Amino acid sequence: NFQPTLYTGDGSTRNIDQTENSTFQPDFVWIKNRSQADSNMLFDAARGVTKVVNSNNYAAETTDTNSLTSFDSDGFGLGTGAGGYNDDTESFVAWQWLAGGGAGSSNEDGSINTTTTTVNTTAGISISTYVGTGSVATIGHGLGVIPQMIIIFYRDSSSYSRRVYHSGVSARTKDPEDYRLLLDSTAAAADDADAWNDTAPTSTVFTVGTHDGVNGASGTYVAYCFATIAGFSSFGAYRGNGDGTGNGPTVYLGFKPAYVMIKASDRTGPWIIYDSLRSPFNEVDDQLLADTNAAETTGSDEVDFLSNGFKIRTNDYDVNYTSAYYVYA
Repeated sequence: NFQPTLYTGDGSTRNIDQTENSTFQPDFVWIKNRSQADSNMLFDAARGVTKVVNSNNYAAETTDTNSLTSFDSDGFGLGTGAGGYNDDTESFVAWQWLAGGGAGSSNEDGSINTTTTTVNTTAGISISTYVGTGSVATIGHGLGVIPQMIIIFYRDSSSYSRRVYHSGVSARTKDPEDYRLLLDSTAAAADDADAWNDTAPTSTVFTVGTHDGVNGASGTYVAYCFATIAGFSSFGAYRGNGDGTGNGPTVYLGFKPAYVMIKASDRTGPWIIYDSLRSPFNEVDDQLLADTNAAETTGSDEVDFLSNGFKIRTNDYDVNYTSAYYVYA
């Protein structure tokens, strides 16, 4: 249901095959150049191949025929891919998720019928495309349980940040539906009724307010919804203790993670991404950022991946400032 894959670009049309113990046809592929400053490139089966959006900016969706060209049974296909997909001799990571095994079909549970929704209830992920109305609305996600994180991209506008709902904001505010984070920004969570209409998601739908970033009249959108699944995924929060001696907070997940993303919720800070393939041994410190195009760095934001969760090993401001709150995926 999830796999990171590392590859070296060669500038030629090719297939990238998954390398871990199991293979699947991915429906969501997130590519990042590790060695150069290129944007985070996101693709999904609901929007179709060659359609790219970026997490580190709010540019409109673009079509690039030299980008991701196919979702394969054990990976994905690439074109020549200059500019952040397959540049010759440069290093890349591709994080891949399985949704419904294809583009899906319309979900009619909400007041807005999705154009298409592809959903994997086993892994707690759904991807939906929809057209906004400009009025408060509900949208079906198909998960059958309450989503813990929702990320929405405005596909045909370059004017609005990528809004994020995260249940972990409740560690500080108690009402996560009142707040939004921005995936392309270091900004702290902000009270914004126009994002989710101060309405918590349910097991069938999530609510969007009237902000153009999530529901502009006739705007086209893609929504990525994630739910906590025991033994596979977890979305929550922890409070920093500022300990720089290696004894920062321990976050219990109930499984050993392959991927962890952390963001300060009550103060500015980047969206830091770790994974077990780029950093196969503790301490895990190879970092990429969802909110910038920066190349990979190895810094002081060290984390241990444990058999049942992860542990912070630094007092770095971005992951363990005293009494600060952090959300994770």
